[in-house]
Amino acid sequence: MTETLTGLGVSPGRAAGRTCRMAGPPALPGRVPVADPGAELERALGALRATAAELAARAEKASGAEAKAILEAQSFIADDPGLHASVETAVGSGADAAHAIDEACAHHRGELLAAGGHFAERAADLDDIRNRAVATVLGLPVPGLPDPGHPFVLLAEDLSPADTVNLDPASVLALVTSGGGPTSHTAILARARGLPAVVACRDAGEIPDGTWVSVDGLRGEVETGIGEEAADGIQRRAEDARRRPSASSGPGRTADGHPVALLLNIGSAADLGSPGAGHASAARGAGQVDAEGVGLFRTEFLFLDRREAPGHEEQVAAYAAVLRTAPGGHVVIRTLDAGTDKPLPFLGLAEETNPALGVRGLRVSRVRPEVLDAQLDAIAEAARTTGVEPWVMAPMVTTVGEAADFAGRARDRGIARVGAMVEVPAAALRAGRLLDELDFLSVGTNDLSQYAFAADRQHGELADLLDPWQAALLRLVADCAAAGREAGRPVGVCGEAAADPLLATVLAGLGVTSLSMSASAVPAVRESLAAHSLARCREHARIALDADDPAQARRLVAGDR
Repeated sequence: MTETLTGLGVSPGRAAGRTCRMAGPPALPGRVPVADPGAELERALGALRATAAELAARAEKASGAEAKAILEAQSFIADDPGLHASVETAVGSGADAAHAIDEACAHHRGELLAAGGHFAERAADLDDIRNRAVATVLGLPVPGLPDPGHPFVLLAEDLSPADTVNLDPASVLALVTSGGGPTSHTAILARARGLPAVVACRDAGEIPDGTWVSVDGLRGEVETGIGEEAADGIQRRAEDARRRPSASSGPGRTADGHPVALLLNIGSAADLGSPGAGHASAARGAGQVDAEGVGLFRTEFLFLDRREAPGHEEQVAAYAAVLRTAPGGHVVIRTLDAGTDKPLPFLGLAEETNPALGVRGLRVSRVRPEVLDAQLDAIAEAARTTGVEPWVMAPMVTTVGEAADFAGRARDRGIARVGAMVEVPAAALRAGRLLDELDFLSVGTNDLSQYAFAADRQHGELADLLDPWQAALLRLVADCAAAGREAGRPVGVCGEAAADPLLATVLAGLGVTSLSMSASAVPAVRESLAAHSLARCREHARIALDADDPAQARRLVAGDR
């Protein structure tokens, strides 16, 4: 008998196969008396240093800027003096090495969970560090991916960065986790590899190993008990669907030729690498995709976990590398999206009670204006060096005054095309006035949904509120697009909503001029747009705006095709 489980769909696509569960963490033995606290402390710290070194080595081998940055950040945590001090305290209280590591990681994990938001997502990093270091101390195998000898759907409570970056799509058909969120490492890296993924699926822990399941990474559904024959059919159709759009090419167009530019979300020039053999590289995936440019260059990957800000020459080189290699010579650079929800040690920002509503994005320039100025200087020099004119936008713009100030600072340095991310309702409601100061807008649907619905984007229980098919969210996007039409300026979408092939028709109908997404999503979105006229896209937009809930919107739009 089949049963459908629900979670958050974070990486689109369909897959089916037998399940195989990730091995659990190493079990702690009973406490043992500590005869030599100094030696016990060295055992514990040695295990953490070994873990940090292993993660750093994996980072060096990782393909793609996101994977590299995530692993480097995790290595930094394992080697953090604060964590080591907590281990020393635990040993001083009589704990043996394994229990000292466990207690220290649990303490810091609790602090991260209490902080919420992106801090809470980092708790999974500490879990992985704890498991690796405890296994090292106990002389046990370090937890890793299963190898059942056949392709499988991977089940886990959550996946560590070190495990996720090593996923082989030839063996792992899809990911299903009971934890995680839409911006978790699992979600980020699954999208980069084109693996269907559902996270925050609470009942995933009850699925027995070897169960035949289907996974819909767009709808966030896991159907269990489907049988081998049904699974084979789903997998065959999914593989056929992936092959069909892979042959598509050219600019994004509706069936009657209305342009909707298809762009890439990247973290560095490595994500624009040349095509090559293999499956594991996000860079190769991007290199093989016929996109029209870069719609979101996340510059924060250059800054992550730095004790000092990257210097001028390093920044210039990083920006110039993207400007030289981006398809079509079109690059939208987002200035540093950081703050207390994405802590960067060199910023020295104060702790906040509610980081998601605090000093983040452009607001960092209120307390550290020199950081933004240095970045704009480097972008301007990279533009002069390459002869490529970038579009530059700021994250978390909220008021017209902020937009005007940012535009002035950028244009004073010779940057001609200046825009803003629309991530808070206040910006969407004043989109027309923002465009009096700016040249373009880019809607970040992930944060916009969080703030519009007062729902933490990591909260699995609130998945329905965070669904990009919510009519209220689409209304805010429509208002931005209407402001763009009136001003004669482009308005794009660079949140994960842009990667949904069916929702892409709705966004085009709302008047969005570009869609920016992971490389793996581009072909299917291109094909979906090409199958619908602009008039049909506008009808899809009307249907979605009038729907009572996301499920109804999907069903009605899908039935209108």
